[in-house]
Amino acid sequence: MPLWDAIAQNGEITRAYPDELLSIEAYTKGRLKPGDQIDASNVESVKDLLEPIKYAQIATLGRRLTLAPTTIDIMRLSPWEYLEATVRHRGQAMFDARGNVVTREGKPWIGGHPFPGSANALELMAGLTLSWGRHDASLYAIKEVDIDPAGEPAFDYQCAWAEMSPIGRVSIEPKPYWPGHEDKLRFQTVFFVAPDGVRGTSYLNVWAYDQHQFPDLYGYLPAFKRIRQFPTDQRFEPLVPGSTLYLSDAWAAGDPLYTWGNYRVVGRGPMLAAVSGGWNASHPNWEHGTHGGPKGKTFWDTTVELVPEAIIVEAEPTGFPRAPVSKKRVWFDARTQLPIAMVSYDRRGQPYRSFDGAYALYQDGDRAFMDGKHPYWSWAHVHAFDIQTGRMTRLEQVRSVSGGHRTSVNDAGIYDRYLTNAALMRLGAA
Repeated sequence: MPLWDAIAQNGEITRAYPDELLSIEAYTKGRLKPGDQIDASNVESVKDLLEPIKYAQIATLGRRLTLAPTTIDIMRLSPWEYLEATVRHRGQAMFDARGNVVTREGKPWIGGHPFPGSANALELMAGLTLSWGRHDASLYAIKEVDIDPAGEPAFDYQCAWAEMSPIGRVSIEPKPYWPGHEDKLRFQTVFFVAPDGVRGTSYLNVWAYDQHQFPDLYGYLPAFKRIRQFPTDQRFEPLVPGSTLYLSDAWAAGDPLYTWGNYRVVGRGPMLAAVSGGWNASHPNWEHGTHGGPKGKTFWDTTVELVPEAIIVEAEPTGFPRAPVSKKRVWFDARTQLPIAMVSYDRRGQPYRSFDGAYALYQDGDRAFMDGKHPYWSWAHVHAFDIQTGRMTRLEQVRSVSGGHRTSVNDAGIYDRYLTNAALMRLGAA
């Protein structure tokens, strides 16, 4: 049965895939099963299920992955309201003359993924660019640790990342659009609260709905005590010292859709990915354990499962003449159209950097962090790794960071608190 026909029937994927793609035990003919660990001793048996940088991390740097059963219930793999809207609005999306996603009436998109079940490269990347976190508004409290090649923490930051969608809203009133802002795609801020050397540093991106335009980028630097507008096409540089994470990397779609080009599908098949089990409910601040690398601090403890079908999309940075990358590959979970891995390649075509995230439904037995009527779904942790230098940036979503900033979802007040120039000034002075 076609995948999204099966999902629309009962929210499950079992009718869309054969048994050997729904069980790591069946796929490996009993060599591996849920609860086992993948490490250097057995990684060759699943090499074809891993992107190249993750394979190298396991084979040479001591990374380990714990196996879990494949998630069958699609409603555990994205926010409930987002998936409901995806089913409800199925078949209503198209590209307009400019290449932007619109409804059949030519209006901005109304919510959910516009192209569920698609295997078209441009449609996959367009859906991802439209909604990163799949919530109308989010504030992620984040701890970032930057690990040097010797395996020691070089920088230790606390920050928060806010994003809000004025279109395609499925949870926050007014829906589906915030009147007066239909020409915008998102507001997004990142600000740092620790250590003291960067406290108050903040950046605000305001995205146009037209995906040919670069966002407006504003920043507050404590040393200048004022808001500055920054060149918006410098998206391949770290925001703070030591980080290997660039604006371009965000959600594997950190740039407007048409600043990249030559989108194409270059592969399909099963994959191991961290699409569930990433929330550490046992820690009061949701913090994760680490392992591997020279000092046992390089990698998050990560649980992965067999994803029945991944679609590999390749793209080139056509809008960046001085980009340090020649192309990127993004692996999409065909069930949800979520990005489950990204690898960028240098100008020589060699693997360069990876963006490797883990997701979770924030529910563990009788413990849950709620998003309205349903448990919260989001990313849980990220590895941003430069394989050529051995530098790692580890990020994790935590309950709270310094300054009283706490993870929250679908709170309309996020805009006034974090997503304006006045908010940048206030955060910088705090």
